[in-house]
Amino acid sequence: MPDHSEYRRLLGLLKTRIFTTESKGLTIEIKPVPDCDQDGDLDPRVRKVIGNQEVGSLFPEQSLCGHFDPKALDMAKIRASMGWPNIDVTAGGIHIEERTIPGTERHIPITMYSPRADMTMPAVLFFHGGGFMGGTVKVVENACKALAQHAGAVVVSVDYRLAPEHPFPAGLTDCFDALTWVHVHAEELDIDPGRLAVAGDSAGGNLSAACAIMDRDRKSGMISLQALIYPTVDLVCTPCEDYTWDLSEYSIRSNHELIEGMIMALRADAGLLRKVYLQGDDPADPLVSPLYVSDATGLAPTLILTAAYDALRLEAEAFARKLTRASVRTRVIRYRGMDHAFIDKIGLYPQAEDCMEEVAAEVRRLESAGAASI
Repeated sequence: MPDHSEYRRLLGLLKTRIFTTESKGLTIEIKPVPDCDQDGDLDPRVRKVIGNQEVGSLFPEQSLCGHFDPKALDMAKIRASMGWPNIDVTAGGIHIEERTIPGTERHIPITMYSPRADMTMPAVLFFHGGGFMGGTVKVVENACKALAQHAGAVVVSVDYRLAPEHPFPAGLTDCFDALTWVHVHAEELDIDPGRLAVAGDSAGGNLSAACAIMDRDRKSGMISLQALIYPTVDLVCTPCEDYTWDLSEYSIRSNHELIEGMIMALRADAGLLRKVYLQGDDPADPLVSPLYVSDATGLAPTLILTAAYDALRLEAEAFARKLTRASVRTRVIRYRGMDHAFIDKIGLYPQAEDCMEEVAAEVRRLESAGAASI
């Protein structure tokens, strides 16, 4: 358990020690490590956590070369390795309700987090991360509680189907079905259907972006905001028109071996995650790789939050450039010193709570000025 007063001090610094930089035509808000002025190293809290765990692939060594059957993986072991114990930063006051709602292919479990307020609220559909094959609504429960409290919104966390048992598009179908259900039942849920956002981390960010593409293409008009937290948006994993992945894009001044190792471990897993999730489908399908959407015009206003030492950062920022070129209102925040999956450590990393507060701030902006205000 971190020292509470020091944690709150660091959280406060994240709100004031901000600057912007230009990167290949994209404006990025940089949030430095709150208690360090120098770029190029891990946040000391990240370094402490990584020092207590092995940095490496999610997959067993035999699956890293040659052909493998995704359904032969020990998924229980892989899933058990995901997530991290975290802390409820809300001090209570969030109502939790578990429900099962009808979908087009199955009944979908959801968990709803609501502030105790006698008023119509915005809503956020939240899709957890986990490489499309792991993660749970419980891992992100404390992050969802924080989002609900800071946004004054109902957060609906969706327990979508996972690969390899349920490959693409099963999980995406569940997410879009849940979005549709919330929109249709907005009145009985005391939700404003005009203030509906989608959000998610990692694979959940991918599912959020894919839902936004579906919403636009179907002209359903449900989504007012998409908040993508270190999303994976490129499962093709080869150089393309929008970007080329290059380790030299990462500013590393110390702990080189450790930082490069964790970046490259996630990068190496990308091809295997693709096999587990797609099982033969086209990785260039924009509902799989939103970076490959041919025309981003008309997509929902977007907030993208990245971690400096995340293998997915370059593709997320490339996606932001594509959205910006298409005149989609897009805001990008990069957290220095952070690695992938940092919201799993809410209550331990002040950046995790700050991330949820940034998403909440954009949701609150929908309240007064509509989606165009981002």
